[in-house]
Amino acid sequence: MRKSYGIGEARLLRRMRRGRLLLVVAAALTVAAALFVVMRPPGSGVGAPADGDMSRGGMLAGGTEDTRWGRLSASDRTLLVKVRQAGLWEMPAGQQAQQRAASPRVKEVAAMIAEQHARLDEDTRAVAQRLEVILPSEPSQQQKGWLAEMTDRYGNSFDDTFVLRLRAAHGAVFSVIATVRAKTENSEIRAFAERAMKYVNTHMSLLESTGLVSKSALS
Repeated sequence: MRKSYGIGEARLLRRMRRGRLLLVVAAALTVAAALFVVMRPPGSGVGAPADGDMSRGGMLAGGTEDTRWGRLSASDRTLLVKVRQAGLWEMPAGQQAQQRAASPRVKEVAAMIAEQHARLDEDTRAVAQRLEVILPSEPSQQQKGWLAEMTDRYGNSFDDTFVLRLRAAHGAVFSVIATVRAKTENSEIRAFAERAMKYVNTHMSLLESTGLVSKSALS
């Protein structure tokens, strides 16, 4: 037998149903917003309009965006992404060195590089937040491969691989930083490039101080 409700009970039931419906809608919107952020490519500004959309006076042709610090280019965003990814694999590599390296100097250099990358990573994230650049949360596939390679090595073999991979990677990112520093129109990126360059120079010198840098790492 179907239960009957009074007027007050009926109104309460309607409010409860509306409340559940609102919760479902809110949850769906939250999931959609999260997927939107995750699916956006690295380097996209949070809330930035599409290329050519001048409704905010921001994004210009070619992926360049006006900011209060000057125009922000695709190359400027790439610099932040690459420096971020450098830290995401070199910090774990430095930790691996403490257990796997044979040379005390390699362990010392690895610890210094990992600690300095932690400071540089904090700087990178702060600049990216100001410029509304989305950064990656994991290393590139190539960098993951380097970490996997080191995981299989111990002793002198680890030392050689660690120094080879990190010295070659620093040489590559050095070129990116130098190019962006020479061409950027954004004062935040210009200052960041100068700070990042100091770290990279220091790290290359530290790696070279191990005596294990080969010609292949310099090519």
